[in-house]
Amino acid sequence: MISDEQIGVFATCPQSREGLGAGYVRRVVDVARWSEEAGCKGILIYTDNGIVDPWLVAQLVVQNTERLSPLVALQAAYMHPFTAANMVATLGQLYGRRLYLNLVAGGFRNDLLALNDPTPHDQRYERTCEYAEVMKRLLRGETVTFTGRYYSVTNLRLATALPEELQPGLMMSGSSPAGLAAASAIGAVAIKYPQRSTDESPQEADGSGVRVGIIARPQTDEAWRVAHERFPEDRKGQLTQKLAMKVSDSHWHRQLAEMSAEKTGEEDPYWLWPFENYATFCPYLVGSYDRVADELQRYMSLGFTAFVLDIPASEDELRHIGVVFERARSALSS
Repeated sequence: MISDEQIGVFATCPQSREGLGAGYVRRVVDVARWSEEAGCKGILIYTDNGIVDPWLVAQLVVQNTERLSPLVALQAAYMHPFTAANMVATLGQLYGRRLYLNLVAGGFRNDLLALNDPTPHDQRYERTCEYAEVMKRLLRGETVTFTGRYYSVTNLRLATALPEELQPGLMMSGSSPAGLAAASAIGAVAIKYPQRSTDESPQEADGSGVRVGIIARPQTDEAWRVAHERFPEDRKGQLTQKLAMKVSDSHWHRQLAEMSAEKTGEEDPYWLWPFENYATFCPYLVGSYDRVADELQRYMSLGFTAFVLDIPASEDELRHIGVVFERARSALSS
């Protein structure tokens, strides 16, 4: 098992860029069931202009699992807060399942420009705070009248409110000062792409979460062999990554790019090679069970309580990750 009351672990759902149709449906269902069996609290479902609707994928997850909570990425530019609240309430009432929401203020800037949304970086977080305020009040059953800079509603009300136990958990990207401030303002868990544990601050970590991939095996050399096989060098991906840097205003994107210039040996479990090759957007921890568990335990000791994993390569991979979390929690409580 890889989650408990103190430490919440979330897997990540496959992206539709890998292919659609029946094969994609099977892949989503498989990963959701593996994640539930492994003890994950929930599963992140991405959103952007180039992939399928996350709410429909969330329904697929709920229909094929018993307890797993979808962590739906929610971009304010895509739908009105009433629509989002109605989606959360409808899924909650239909299935009795609590959802989590990953409030996305940024994403790919070109996606926003394609929607004629030139809102600057920090103002997007201000907008997301208003968005969350309207949505939370609707889900509590209030008749909402609200006038803000970005949203204005009058006597707006959902057909049915959600009971307290089904109110959604909120997360938000917290890598930038604006993101951290917004997460605090709306009571969301700030999720960041972590630095090495030795570079993290307890003040920033307290009650926050990290987005991180894990490849762990009993022995270090085996873990690194798997890591290099899964993420080989990709020149096209490296060029795409450089291009993405030129058009991105993302704080975390710049931060990871700067850290990727720091070359380290395999004795260091912190690995940015997949990010450098545009294979994924989060750092990885690679190494033996004990070495990776030690690094996770340090994050936990700092105060990080939520861990959002990368897309699992297989059911077996989640079992390896489960060993690591079990050892990290044991070390934390000893």
